[in-house]
Amino acid sequence: MKYLLILLVFPFLSASECGKKKEKENVTDVRNDINCNDSIPVCVRRLIDSANKEIPPNPPQQVDEYLYNGKKVFLFTAPCCDFFNMVYDDSCKAVCAPSGGITGKGDGKCEDFATTAKFVKSIWKNAEK
Repeated sequence: MKYLLILLVFPFLSASECGKKKEKENVTDVRNDINCNDSIPVCVRRLIDSANKEIPPNPPQQVDEYLYNGKKVFLFTAPCCDFFNMVYDDSCKAVCAPSGGITGKGDGKCEDFATTAKFVKSIWKNAEK
């Protein structure tokens, strides 16, 4: 399962769309409030951008910033069923999955996330429902 997650995360580490002009005027930017001048790490922005490029799109439903064990982390909420809700650090290294998966209890590496992590802000939400 760990190798599957690595294979899923690797394509997300492609180039960012910041500073590039859109070729089509009628393309809706589903990144909502993400801009190139914010405090979101570039690698987190790349994960979101890359997921939005998939056909059909399979982006996370939401990305939230938390403080966990004294560090800034980002919780990527999966869109559906049996996917882990992954937590990444500001270098996009997978920290753990506090929830999701077949059991709904995550990968067991951060069972205290729900009680000890401090919500900072929601940084992205999928525009499509």
